[in-house]
Amino acid sequence: MKENGMDRRQFAQSLGAIAGSALVLPELLTARTPAPQHAPRTGDGAVQIDSNENPYGPSPRAREAITNSENIACRYPDVTESRMAEAIAKYHGVSTDQVALGCGSTEILRMADTAFLGPGKGVIAAEPTYEAVLGFAQVMRANPVKVPQTKDFLHDLEAMAAAANESTGLIYICNPNNPTGTIVSKAAIGKFMDRVPKTAAVLVDEAYFHFVEDASYGTVMDWVGHYPNLIVARTFSKIYGMAGMRLGYAISTKENIRAMGRSKLWSSTNSAVMSAAMASLADPEHVADQRQKLNGTKKWLYSELEKDGRSYVRSHANFTLINVGGDVTPVIKAFADRSILVGRKFPSMANWLRVSMGTPEEMQKFMAALREIVPASGKKAA
Repeated sequence: MKENGMDRRQFAQSLGAIAGSALVLPELLTARTPAPQHAPRTGDGAVQIDSNENPYGPSPRAREAITNSENIACRYPDVTESRMAEAIAKYHGVSTDQVALGCGSTEILRMADTAFLGPGKGVIAAEPTYEAVLGFAQVMRANPVKVPQTKDFLHDLEAMAAAANESTGLIYICNPNNPTGTIVSKAAIGKFMDRVPKTAAVLVDEAYFHFVEDASYGTVMDWVGHYPNLIVARTFSKIYGMAGMRLGYAISTKENIRAMGRSKLWSSTNSAVMSAAMASLADPEHVADQRQKLNGTKKWLYSELEKDGRSYVRSHANFTLINVGGDVTPVIKAFADRSILVGRKFPSMANWLRVSMGTPEEMQKFMAALREIVPASGKKAA
């Protein structure tokens, strides 16, 4: 697999060149990652079930670690970064040079784009999926290849493999997928890896890994040594409840990690979140507790949707999609008018509303509002 070959100095020079070229290439001024369009988050007590966050926040051990990080707050996070990389490496049974840290997994996706994409290179992703990889690819002037999902709302791995060729620099698989919450089995990913060109990096985003209870699913972390072109991303934003603190990481070969690290923002992590993350890795009971709480709330929501005869996508993550029977835009606004923030519109699924799992009380408020805004047409007898 070929990287783009830029060191940090060359990368900085290339940024300058891109900025200068904006005089003759004005489209670069708008070639930036599109920010997700949320309703305003005013902090005024609104129910926030729009961004796939964990409403319960960090574990007690993580909160204590955050508090105790005050004594290193005045120092750059270099030493803490080294300790964090060591903790992740030990957790996954790899060496520290196989670990990349980022400001959330979003920076990990940007680092992968920078390492493996460029003019003339292609990036393959499902449609719909998390948009960051495709957004950053615009900046790299790469060619986006969007492969529609199957009728079952799954990644069409067969079609994605068929789309890959010698110009493909990166393939992105979000598993479970955002916004559908669907999964592809580990066996299916194995067949996919055997088929795609070894020159193409394959990034499997496991941000929602911890919520899955399906036996066919499995992490592909243990395949990193077997497939040199494989990169696996994780985050502390979801089940660990630290979305606002920003820490993600990738596991891959040392060559891939080195290539990605060339465009890493210096000191992009912070000591408080890394202290909390190390405490979280050592607290598997909290992960199990959060999975039980949020998946339990999701099962309750499904039962309410089924009482109403509503159509939804059965999700393996901490969110789900609900068919509202028409364009979601006015529905999203109607929820916002009731101080309930729900997910954004996904153009290829314009009739489907994404809602994250909140607390039981928050989801009860959501269901009451849904029944007002979109009255059920096929309500079942109680």
